[in-house]
Amino acid sequence: MPGSLLKASARKLIFENSPKLLFISLVYVVLITVVSWLAFRLPGSISMDDINSRLLSGEIPSIWMIYTNFRPIGVFLALILLLLQPVLDVGFISYCIKINRDQGTEIRDLFNGFLFFLKVLSIFFITSVFIFLWSLLFIIPGIVASYRYRQAYYILLDDPGKSALQCITESSLMMYGNKLDLLIIDISFIGWYLLDLAVFLLTPFPFTIPIVSLWLSPYLGLTRVAFYEDRLAKIAF
Repeated sequence: MPGSLLKASARKLIFENSPKLLFISLVYVVLITVVSWLAFRLPGSISMDDINSRLLSGEIPSIWMIYTNFRPIGVFLALILLLLQPVLDVGFISYCIKINRDQGTEIRDLFNGFLFFLKVLSIFFITSVFIFLWSLLFIIPGIVASYRYRQAYYILLDDPGKSALQCITESSLMMYGNKLDLLIIDISFIGWYLLDLAVFLLTPFPFTIPIVSLWLSPYLGLTRVAFYEDRLAKIAF
């Protein structure tokens, strides 16, 4: 199915499921934003405020400056916070899948990723390693690899009994010959990403919620779910 039709389907679902969907999107965006903000501002982790101020003044932070900011407990807590992001992402995917399939949704669906916490993290770590190794060859193989594994979380949500490696393998099969299609869909959202970034950077507050993301998150999430459903209907494992 053309990307334009998948996006049209996503927009239709957003309007049909609002304002509840937009509220869930707000909760998701707030959680992701807070997690990211805290992860780089914990005592003993890398102080992003310090690094940003040095960069704005024209100074390049030295390795020694970054090293002296490290404290084991701060780095550990920052790592824990960063690992929450893929789990929250899976929860939002779960919510979008239920909307797309016209199933009953609740706010607790946003935390479904915690039901498969270890498998979600296993997929995250394994695919990150694979993508990193492919990226050593050149940037293009790394991008191709990232699209090869994009359906792993969706497959896990459809069948939680599958192992992380099974989900990754089946994602590779599902994306064979389809990676360019998903890339084109992602590229079509660049304008929204730039608008989101511009609003975020121009907001004169030290802590802001990306307002455009309240629309972009469900729009992108439902479009990607529609892509998954379209490919799922054409392949049998």
